[in-house]
Amino acid sequence: MLNTILTGEPSDRPPLLIVHGLFGSARNWGVIARRLGTDRQVISVDMRNHGDSHWTESHDYFGMAEDLAEVLEHHGVSDVLGHSMGGKASMVLALTRPDLVRRLVVADIAPVEYGHDQIDNIRKMKQVDLEAIASRSDAAEMMGDLEAATAAFFLQSLDLQEKRWKLNLDVLERDMETILGFPQVEGRYIGPALFLSGANSSYVTDDHHDAIRALFAEPSFEVIEGAGHWLHAEKPREVEAAVRGFLEG
Repeated sequence: MLNTILTGEPSDRPPLLIVHGLFGSARNWGVIARRLGTDRQVISVDMRNHGDSHWTESHDYFGMAEDLAEVLEHHGVSDVLGHSMGGKASMVLALTRPDLVRRLVVADIAPVEYGHDQIDNIRKMKQVDLEAIASRSDAAEMMGDLEAATAAFFLQSLDLQEKRWKLNLDVLERDMETILGFPQVEGRYIGPALFLSGANSSYVTDDHHDAIRALFAEPSFEVIEGAGHWLHAEKPREVEAAVRGFLEG
């Protein structure tokens, strides 16, 4: 089963499953988990090939959705919040196992194929000489011309003691086309679904609404002003308020 971090105590409210994006981990969502964990239990996961979860030979959305279903079969029917890659995995979970998902929040992603890729970032991580580094600043320097915030985000997945990335970079690089796409999924999720996006992000546009409505019967849309793709890090209070309001419905 995926590595999980539990925040808060079980209550009369359904638990909330939080699913991070590409190159992330459960810990990236710690602030939101603590805020939302005041009146329910929050289950944050490390996705396959990330963090302290298992590594696999494939990184596809049906496999990721099965991983999430295993977690929910253990913890029970939950609300689900997924960001970016984790948002796509959460959509596939809701479409294939709607019995496990009470309400769905998808953060800054749509069920479409995207044209950008992250191969260059993977190659920058791969060029770090893991045996030669003594600090994260050494690794940051070896990664070259990355923005400081991007480098800091990647370095959260560097295990200095073990001299290893907690990311299966080879598989993520090989399956990047799959990660950027969205699979053909039968069915339609009829539960409530919130599509939350950053006003400064281009990941979810009005042009994507038809693709969303084709798969989700009750979508609602909300924009976080002043936020980009990393809306939970940039505007945590606003994201908390939007998610809490939706879950309390």
